[in-house]
Amino acid sequence: MVKLLFFLLTIIILSAKAQEQKLYEDLRQPEIGVVEKLDTYISEDIMVIDENNQAVSLRSLIDKPTVLNLVYYRCPGICSPIMESIANVVDKTDMIPGKDFQVLTISFDPTESTELAQQKRNNYFYLIKREFDPNGWRFFTADSTNAINLTEQVGFKYKKVGFDYIHTASIIVLSPQGKITRYLQGVFYLPFDVKMAVVEAAEGKSGPSISRVLAYCYAFDPAGQRYVFDITKIAGTLILFFSAVIFLFLLIRYKTKKPIPKV
Repeated sequence: MVKLLFFLLTIIILSAKAQEQKLYEDLRQPEIGVVEKLDTYISEDIMVIDENNQAVSLRSLIDKPTVLNLVYYRCPGICSPIMESIANVVDKTDMIPGKDFQVLTISFDPTESTELAQQKRNNYFYLIKREFDPNGWRFFTADSTNAINLTEQVGFKYKKVGFDYIHTASIIVLSPQGKITRYLQGVFYLPFDVKMAVVEAAEGKSGPSISRVLAYCYAFDPAGQRYVFDITKIAGTLILFFSAVIFLFLLIRYKTKKPIPKV
């Protein structure tokens, strides 16, 4: 009887460990979602199809901070709101699309055509009221090999179900050298959050002083997937600043203090 109980207990423990290991693997490699691959580079061999139906190297297009937007154009779900949100960012940001940054929208559905990409381009450009360089936001397609290669490189996990795909909402920000510097997840993006991500992506290059101040005062919150005011850093800076002022004041006062004449 004791042996039987021991055997059952062993089976239960092994089963629990197997479930725990499976859960761990699922969290590390989800079937659908985003596995962040920060600080990795887009390879040179990924080709996408441009508006002229010509294959071009994706890396050759990345010469400035780049917002990478992976969608499929027929999507009945979240892809349209994502692109509407990007149109709002392009419309409202004080950065110059095509100069300070660019958006590359790429379909991961290999059956979609250049004509459909251009139709979507026209639809979303219609939402933008400001004048801007159309090269600041370009729309591409890709064949199956390159679509899979690209989505795997950036950790974008999706699943085909029937004629559609199940996937999450996110945009990926790349440095001018093609390095992944930030993921912004969710359907809607604030112009400020995108600007901060672009400023980070351009780190190492000269930028407007206001951007440096903003980059210092704000930090990215991974849980909330947005930039938040870093009160701890600012408070620490102010304490150090005023401590230094008080120290200098006391030091100068001590050195300029006249000695008391002896009687």
